[in-house]
Order: sequence, then structure tokens, then C-alpha cells
Amino acid sequence: MNHDGMCPEGQEPAVPSAEESSMETLYTHATVWFALAVLATLLANRLKVSGALMEILVGVAAGSLATPFLGSDAFAMNAEWTRLFASVGAVLLTFLAGAELEAEVLRRKAREVTLVGFVGFLAPFLGCTAAARLLLGWEWRPALLAGVALSTTSMAVVYAVLLEKGLNRTSYGKGILGACFVNDLGTVLALGVIFAPFGLRTVVFLGVTALVVAFLPRMTRHLTRHYAFRTAAIRTKWILFVLFGLGALAIWADSEPVLPAYLAGMVLAGAAEEDPQWVRRVRTLTVGFLTPIYFIRAGLFVSLPALWAAPLVFAVLLLAKVATKIFGLYPAVTAFVQGKTERVYYTLLMSTGLTFGTISALFGLSHGIISREEYSFIVSAVIASAVVPTLIANAFFLPRHLLPPPDSLALETSRALAEAETATPEDGAEEE
Repeated sequence: MNHDGMCPEGQEPAVPSAEESSMETLYTHATVWFALAVLATLLANRLKVSGALMEILVGVAAGSLATPFLGSDAFAMNAEWTRLFASVGAVLLTFLAGAELEAEVLRRKAREVTLVGFVGFLAPFLGCTAAARLLLGWEWRPALLAGVALSTTSMAVVYAVLLEKGLNRTSYGKGILGACFVNDLGTVLALGVIFAPFGLRTVVFLGVTALVVAFLPRMTRHLTRHYAFRTAAIRTKWILFVLFGLGALAIWADSEPVLPAYLAGMVLAGAAEEDPQWVRRVRTLTVGFLTPIYFIRAGLFVSLPALWAAPLVFAVLLLAKVATKIFGLYPAVTAFVQGKTERVYYTLLMSTGLTFGTISALFGLSHGIISREEYSFIVSAVIASAVVPTLIANAFFLPRHLLPPPDSLALETSRALAEAETATPEDGAEEE
């Protein structure tokens, strides 16, 4: 173009390429997603509720308000990039949850996490299957799938809530996380035994995962000792490499990436305890960038008009999940936890569901086990179970006497900043 803004004679005006238009669209969608994430954070702070739960609620509201005007995929929630980031967010959050556990705590609480986790799976599995079959009249396969999907406890939601309250660092919180893992392990095994074929791929996945988990601590220590304080973020890159590799192998074997992620976190709990600075930086990446996409996307899948059209089905599934969880879990929790407030809070957090519930429902839909309508009701009940019990728990049963002092996190952060300011590149200031 010349100085008058006109194209030289014989030349056509420049037209943005398809690649440029696509990139513009991606940036626009990302801007909208993180505008919702900022809004959710502000609301969570003002209303004194969990940020993860508020992100789900903001997703529900945004989807319900925008979809009638902008279409069903106004937020590109099924785009490859949103699916990837949401999945990676769940994987990293699950890894961090595993890294919070301590071998000594698990050994001391072995009976607790095993019994509570097993009951937390079995009671809703049986109860929700019976409710779907006998009360809603579903066929046996859809009813069993509903039982599997609603038997879960959301590791992502529970860990996010414990993290915000500081309970993740307490023995009480670590017990809850351990029970969540056993609960979700039961769900994964039930899904595989009842529906997914157990074949050669499953054997390969289990074998490779066992080998990686066995050698992961030694390899991580080697990288830390020789490269961690000389090469930028080598440990973070190493962990991402391992988690992506195991995740790809899990999907290839018709399993889920979050399961090996939790195991990897567990075996690296010792390394995480030795270097909380590194864990804090991974947590910032996860909670600040990835999990908002995961939680908001979960909320966007909820269709309020569909629920209003048949609220009884939704109510039956939600009540069946929460009621069977509470009445099954409370006696088991009582055997190990003192204090009514602690027992109720423990039970309510274990009544949540999200990650494996939505994964199981999507598995059923993609394999023709359930219809789209049944999928909508199951997912809506799963997401509601992530919100309702946790809101009640934090509002009325939060064990405040177990919370760390209000200024402890600020003091810890100040010390970390002071150390970073005085550190040399050789001491690790460059890397982590």
C-alpha cells in the first residue's frame, strides 16, 4: 500500500490467511475463558467459597446465558486445545494431590483410607445402580454405567478445596486424599471389569506404568542432583514428559491419564517434601493456567433447560449419589475420626464427584452404552455433586481448629521470595 492507504496498481489488498484467522479466533476464545476465570476468582473471594466450585458455577451460568444466542459451541469447549488443556489440568492436579501424600501418613492410615475409600465406592455404586434400574426404569447396562459414574469422589475438587484451606498439609487432609484415591481406583476397576475389554493393551499399560513408577524416584533424584540447579526447569519438563507419556499410553489402553499421574505423584512425595519451592511453582502453573479451563468446561456441559424439562430424573440420580455416600461413609469415617464436625466435613468432601464421573459417562456415551439424554442427566448429577456437598461442608462444617494460622502461607511466601532474591544462579534461582 502507498502513503495514501491505496494498493499499488495491479496489486490486490492483503487478505489475512486462514492460519492468521484461526490464531485470532484461538486468542479470542482464550481471552473469554480467562475472563471467566478472573470473574470466578473475584466471586469466590467475595463469597468465601472454593475457587474451583465457583469456576464450575460460572461455567454453568455462562453456558446457560450464551448458548441460546451464540450457539452450542460458543466457547469452543470441544475444541482440541480446550480438551487438551482441561485434561492436562486434571492430570497435573491429580499428580499434585499424590505428591501431597507422605508414605508415613499412608502407612499410619492404611486401614482408614482402605476402608473409607472402599465403602465410598461400593455404597453409591450399588445404590445408584438400583435407583437407575428400579426407580427410573433404565436398562441394566445404562444403570450399571450410572452406578459407576456416580460412585466416584472428585480428587480434583477435594484437593483444590483442601489446598485453598491449607488442610492438604495436615494429617487429616492427607487421610481424605488417600481415601479419594482408593475410591476412584474402585471406580476405574469397575469400569474396566464391567465394560472395558481387558486385553493385551491393558497388560502393556499396567506393566509399563509399574516400571516407570518403580524407577521414577531414582531418575528424578539423578536429574535433580546433576541438572536441577544448572538447567532451567529441568524437573518440571521431566515430570511433564513422564505424565504425557503415561497419559498417552493410558488412552491407548482405554484407561485414563489421571490414574498413573496419581501414582507418579505418590512415589515423588518424598522429593516434593524436600523441595516445596518446586512443588509450589508446579502448583502455580496448574491452578493459575490449566485447572480453570478444566472446571469451567465442566460447568459449560450442564444444560439447565434439559434439567428443567425432566428435573425428577436429575433429582433421583443426585439424591441417590449423595445419600448413599453419606449414609455409607459416615459410619466408616466415625471409626477413625474424632469430632462430629471433622466427620461430617470428611464425609461431605468424599460425596463429591467430577473427574472420573464425567470420564465414565463420556466412555458410556462414546461406546453406545447410554443415550445422550442419559449422559446429560448423569453428567449433571455428577457436576451438582461437586458443588452442593462442598458448599455445605465449607459453610457449616469446616473444621476451623485444624486450619493453619491465617498468616502462615503469607509468611512462607515471604521467606521464599527472600530466598529467591538472595540466591545465585548456581543455587537454583534460574531454574526453580
